[in-house]
Amino acid sequence: MSTKTTKWVAAMSTSVLLASVVAGCGTTSTSSEDSKGNATDTGTKKTDEKVTISLLIDNTQDSVNVAKGIVAAFEKKYPNIHVEQETRPGGGEGDNIVKTRLATGDMTDVFFYNSGSLMQALNPEQNLLDLTNEPFQANVIDSFKPTVSSKGKVYAGPIGSTMAGGWFYNKKIYADLGLSVPKTWAELMANSEKIKAAGITPVIGSYKDDWTSQLVVLADYYNVQAANPKFADDYTANKAKYATDPAALKSFEKLEEIAKKGYMNKDFLATTYDAGLKMLAEGKGAQYPMLSFATPALAQNFPDKMKDIGFFAQPGDSAATNGLTVWMPSGAYIYKATKHAEQAKKFVDFIASMDGVAAQSAASTPSGPYAIKGSKLPDNVAQAVKDMTPYFDGNKTAPALEFVSPIKGSSLPQITTEVGAAIKTGKQGAEVYDKDVEKQAKQLGLQGW
Repeated sequence: MSTKTTKWVAAMSTSVLLASVVAGCGTTSTSSEDSKGNATDTGTKKTDEKVTISLLIDNTQDSVNVAKGIVAAFEKKYPNIHVEQETRPGGGEGDNIVKTRLATGDMTDVFFYNSGSLMQALNPEQNLLDLTNEPFQANVIDSFKPTVSSKGKVYAGPIGSTMAGGWFYNKKIYADLGLSVPKTWAELMANSEKIKAAGITPVIGSYKDDWTSQLVVLADYYNVQAANPKFADDYTANKAKYATDPAALKSFEKLEEIAKKGYMNKDFLATTYDAGLKMLAEGKGAQYPMLSFATPALAQNFPDKMKDIGFFAQPGDSAATNGLTVWMPSGAYIYKATKHAEQAKKFVDFIASMDGVAAQSAASTPSGPYAIKGSKLPDNVAQAVKDMTPYFDGNKTAPALEFVSPIKGSSLPQITTEVGAAIKTGKQGAEVYDKDVEKQAKQLGLQGW
């Protein structure tokens, strides 16, 4: 995903939430979870004095709202622990602040920060507390853990909800044409052919905002990993390429097929993201490859149309391996040098409990399921978000490639625009992207490049 897209995703999602350590008199405690996943206090040594722990979050309004909601619920449950909140900017400036504070020993006890490749840049073995064996990890979905892991150790619990890469679709059009949600790529193309025959745009293209051209490729990663579970490691080590790995190449060839069959709106190069959402809501376009974070914008602008909008995973070759590519939430990390490790663990344990999920949902409507097993979405979420739940319940999710590999080619939006416009074939696009990736891998100093 391009730098522009990464910043944009971070700004639109709730996944990136981000002082000194305030000394306090200690309580000695351990924590665990009951059978329903709620944080429980299993052995607190009571004192009359509060312990204060510090928390760093990013300064977006949604991040602040979520943090306030969690802290209020936590302090109500554990009145002897006070959480002092501090904010930082987002984007590159915020990244630098986090790294600087870790390097200078001035980090807060707990901080919310990206999972995935950005987490790897924090030197986790040196700076972060190992949370591998904390009881709450039993409730965290398996696909989240690799995104906050390094050298076999897990360093965070999830904070915020997931979002997914897949396809929004107009349910009214599907119903009118007697179509079913596709479980294979061939079924998706057959649906598109019927939609085209009905005089409706089958696939909405909004390439005026070129980051949207990437979604067919990015959302296909579940299928790549299903075919080659070692792809991310091999890709990072320069042992696998998009142009030569058959499953990865299909990600570009799917975009090529859409272009060749003329399934996108004729003005797709001049159509914006906002216009694409409007086409979907008004039934002028039937399907839109997109990230699920578009749901709040749809709900705000087209509240009366939300019942007609659903969401499905980008399918692969087989219905048996149908699954969802997921953009994982941020992590709640604990600074390794904290003086209040037990209280900080109790706070992260609470965030990853059912009580913590409830507090987050009350503070902000989620854009996808939570990364906590058995957690329920609030009743007021859109149907498109509810459509994602079965993939999570069935353990049919995989993190997007950027969460399991540090390599992101910056030219992908331009390359996928050319493939989507039939200027390049899928094979040519994959080859160009491999060269783009090579430049970045060498800049990162990765082994094998």
